[in-house]
Amino acid sequence: MTRRRLGDYLALTKPRVVLMVLVTTTVGYLLGSATPPAVLRLLQTLLGTALAAGGTLALNQWMECDLDARMARTRHRPLPDGRLFPAEALALATTLLVAGLAVLVLTVNGLTAALTGTIAVVYLLVYTPLKRVTPLSMIAGAISGALPPAAGWTASAGRLGPEPWALVGIMFFWQITHTLAIGHLYRQDYVRAGMRILPVLDEDGASTSLQAFNNCIALLPVGLLPTLIGLTGSVYLVLSIVLSLGFLWTAARFVHDRSATAARRLLMASLVYLPALLAAMALDRQGH
Repeated sequence: MTRRRLGDYLALTKPRVVLMVLVTTTVGYLLGSATPPAVLRLLQTLLGTALAAGGTLALNQWMECDLDARMARTRHRPLPDGRLFPAEALALATTLLVAGLAVLVLTVNGLTAALTGTIAVVYLLVYTPLKRVTPLSMIAGAISGALPPAAGWTASAGRLGPEPWALVGIMFFWQITHTLAIGHLYRQDYVRAGMRILPVLDEDGASTSLQAFNNCIALLPVGLLPTLIGLTGSVYLVLSIVLSLGFLWTAARFVHDRSATAARRLLMASLVYLPALLAAMALDRQGH
């Protein structure tokens, strides 16, 4: 098998998105674990999660091959470019997803596998088809993107409980803002693909920017929850406020200036906000 073909298989799994899933899963695992955390269980969790996430994202590309072919930023992906056959992509994607769920069932626990399976179902059977129909698809996408920390929590704690939902809430509101920034920035691509997302229907960007701003406002109190429920300490609390205010300020600028530059600025802010917040959360976690 050639290096190019292996690269195409890897691209099918969207490795950068998988990496983000693994990071959020790890934070959930650390917050749900005793000190020190069980490293072997964490590695098993990450292996199963990586396989399942890669399979889910590959299935998404298989399902949206026709849409990807219409968009400038995705038409050179392996499937629309013809470098991979749909049948082999489907086989690889299905194998990865099933293998990932099997790893989680056999080495972690059934609850984590069930949550991971739920993420796949919502992403593939709700979010993916709804993008062609209604802007409400964004909510389904945010739900699937918000659940990995909860799966990480159950992998270490063996239960759900109220605590991981603070992480899910942060991920949910962040995901919507992040997605809106991308949608506005690449609006013309989405128009060509015929997707019915909010930035496509909102030609002047007024509703898109306001929704982004509102979700950043929601992140202010939601971002405090990990400290308020005892998962993190005062260092995280201060950093959360600073990061949320910075994110909100960038969103406010987007409301007043709905240019591509402003959307890109908001996108970059989202890519700074989440890793910084998660790092603070992991480093300032309170022992159980």
